[in-house]
Amino acid sequence: MKLFSIAQLRHYWHYFKMDTPLFLLIMALSGFGLVVLYSASSESISTLYKQVFHFSLAISAMLVIAQIPPYLLRRFSPYLMLFGIFLLILVLLFGSSSGGAQRWLDLGFMRFQPSEIMKVIVPIAIASILSEKTLPPKPLPIFLSIASIIVIVLLIATQPDLGTSLLIGASGFYVLFFSGIRIQILKNHWLNFGLISSLIASGGYIAWNYLLMAYQKKRIMTLIDPSSDPLGSGYHILQSKIAIGSGGIFGKGFEQGSQSQLDFLPEHSTDFIFSVIAEELGLMGVLFLFTLYGLIIFRAFVISFQSEDNFSKLLGASLTLTFFTYIFVNIGMVSGLLPVVGVPLPFISYGGSSLITLMSSFGIIMSIRKHKTPRYLQR
Repeated sequence: MKLFSIAQLRHYWHYFKMDTPLFLLIMALSGFGLVVLYSASSESISTLYKQVFHFSLAISAMLVIAQIPPYLLRRFSPYLMLFGIFLLILVLLFGSSSGGAQRWLDLGFMRFQPSEIMKVIVPIAIASILSEKTLPPKPLPIFLSIASIIVIVLLIATQPDLGTSLLIGASGFYVLFFSGIRIQILKNHWLNFGLISSLIASGGYIAWNYLLMAYQKKRIMTLIDPSSDPLGSGYHILQSKIAIGSGGIFGKGFEQGSQSQLDFLPEHSTDFIFSVIAEELGLMGVLFLFTLYGLIIFRAFVISFQSEDNFSKLLGASLTLTFFTYIFVNIGMVSGLLPVVGVPLPFISYGGSSLITLMSSFGIIMSIRKHKTPRYLQR
């Protein structure tokens, strides 16, 4: 009877189009995240309940998206891109404001951030453009891809949301990277390197003097010397470093972190939750987290590179590298290695929009694994 039940479970599980190893790893990481969030938000248990609700919505989104064959995403990618741009324009015209930023659309019964869905739409659209012909791509698809990325980045940066705009821009350029393009303006390698370096330096000068706002410049200066304003702009980083350093090898113990439990550490259930892990669980807890992240990234890359067509390869690999980027940026931010840009730690930080976006991305990777590519699209 027991064997029969297991066979039945496997039979029905097959219809969900889920990759079992990747699914189990995501569930393990999400469970670990809920445990950490329980400690980080012990003063308000409602935060945990809300995250469980967000988690159920995100899992549902992943299950639904996993049923959509990749070739359908490719076919409808132009409409998805136009729809995303339309939403971003609506945000600039009619969006609701909070904290000095106009990033949300208020529908009355709910409020959502269109830039979140662009984290998925941009890689789909760019992968579709670049996979129309053989790889590496020709100049025209490259130009169209770069132009599309720039438009999206500028629309989101205008909200303003520089951190999200740069991350979404990176997700698009990852597709370009995996497509095999070579940036060679001049034939001589050293001259080419010098020219590109000069362009980057010029871009940095223009951004610092004409594009970056005062608070964004302040974040960069705080990164260089957080002790210059220990009770103001440098407070987050200094408290985060204290929390990380005080954890030692085995940590202070679950719910025993002084920085988080006594509210010295700001945003300890969202952007700075990694500091809670380091303080309460120590180096061992951090290594456990890194192991789960590493296994998920490895499995997702294996699925992507084993896919049958260029679109799936480009899309899966770029989504996986984007996932790694969110991890790298958040941990670099709370460790004082990168400016504070408000990027949550994937599957750990409290938040609904980011969790649903992440699960949707992995739903696409699940779909790549389980759906066969039509023969006429295999190239």
